[in-house]
Amino acid sequence: MNATVPETSPADDRWALPDLASRALGGAVLAANDESFAEKENLIRPYPVVHAAHTFGAKGQVYDGWETRRRRTDGHDWAIVRLGVPGVISGIVVDTAYFTGNYPPRISVDACRADGHPAVADLTGWRPIVPITDAKGDSRNEYDVDDPARYTHVRLNLHPDGGVARLRVHGTPVPDPAGFADLPLDLAALVNGAAVTGASNAFYSNPVGAIMPGLPASQADGWETARRRTPGHEWLDIRLAGRGVIRVAELDTTHLKHNAPGWASIDAADGTDTFTLFERTALQPDTPHRFVLGNDRPATAVRLNIFPDGGMARIRLYGRLTPDALRRLEARFRA
Repeated sequence: MNATVPETSPADDRWALPDLASRALGGAVLAANDESFAEKENLIRPYPVVHAAHTFGAKGQVYDGWETRRRRTDGHDWAIVRLGVPGVISGIVVDTAYFTGNYPPRISVDACRADGHPAVADLTGWRPIVPITDAKGDSRNEYDVDDPARYTHVRLNLHPDGGVARLRVHGTPVPDPAGFADLPLDLAALVNGAAVTGASNAFYSNPVGAIMPGLPASQADGWETARRRTPGHEWLDIRLAGRGVIRVAELDTTHLKHNAPGWASIDAADGTDTFTLFERTALQPDTPHRFVLGNDRPATAVRLNIFPDGGMARIRLYGRLTPDALRRLEARFRA
């Protein structure tokens, strides 16, 4: 009997939601009014902040972040970020790591929705999602956002100036379904609205890596478990982008040469009904596997089982949304 595949996260943890602004998802810092000391592009790097004291360049101490000059006039500094994946924003992190005497004492964040491919000058309709609020230096400053609107861009404001290492925009992707109609798509892709809702073990890496876009860059770019020392197996739960029929599964173990799973299977759920989508099958290390499925049953969620443990760089599940699912996505996009 198949294990139950949950369709929602066990807890509402906004900080576990994907960073919609991440460069790894296609985010970009489009503009900033000043970047005298450190470049604006550092704001959305997907990597941890690094710092080496007493490393000076032509602009002063080298910082892994964005830093403006000391403001001598009224006003404030700002940077505009295009989200890699538009969506509903649940939380903002303004990380001032290693900025101790040069951090902004207050910040605010605005957001707007501008579908298509607008220029910076065409961005209008900015709305505050984080009011002017205190910030601390060398700290992870977290700000809750309670706004159901879909946004495509955010503007980080420093009051009046200073440095920020990273900006994280945690939220739920809401893609434009216009590109989904009558086309096969990856129903497990984060950029299409899918989400990781649970994992049996995430010792080495965040399991959301398995549904990120692009090719895996290294062994760390994906989902990898600890070595299992007890009976059983590891698993990963994914809520699909919408109810759809999966016809092709791709299980990619690229870069996993000595820690790939020996075997894998996939269970699927359509509401409360569960079924086997993909029977237990042997996998090879460091290999992108592609399996054509004889499946015509729709699903809303899946559980990837790996035996007994190991890593999965990427999982792709190609299929088509049902007409009702497409209509629901269109209604959410227009909301």
